[in-house]
Amino acid sequence: MKKTPDPIDRHVGSRVRMQRILMKMSQEKLGEALGLTFQQVQKYEKGLNRIGASRLQQISKTLSVPPSFFFDGAPTLGVADGNGFAEESSSQYVVDFLSTAEGLHLNRAFARIKDPKVRKRVLDLVTTLAEPDEN
Repeated sequence: MKKTPDPIDRHVGSRVRMQRILMKMSQEKLGEALGLTFQQVQKYEKGLNRIGASRLQQISKTLSVPPSFFFDGAPTLGVADGNGFAEESSSQYVVDFLSTAEGLHLNRAFARIKDPKVRKRVLDLVTTLAEPDEN
């Protein structure tokens, strides 16, 4: 039976990936900075391997963020589902989307739009395109 990654490990890994991509750094370059292979970086980013405290400190310095950055929006402890975790944060899909190349590209481009009216029109367009067909 295949073990699924812990939700916290997946979240921390996705935040590593998001920041690495924002900095336009490859997995190979991050691995070199940490003395790891890019395959190990991949495993961290997918949450397959847990990142230890000292390694997380190294990653935070390399990616120029505080260690707490990796836990922002993480699933919280709770008793709602019986296994010690409440449902994943509703903002998890945002983190997942921003961890993709498309999400980062769209976010960067949108942030460069200075005119609030144009930003609103772009948002309206995307919202309209995303609505399910009424057929």
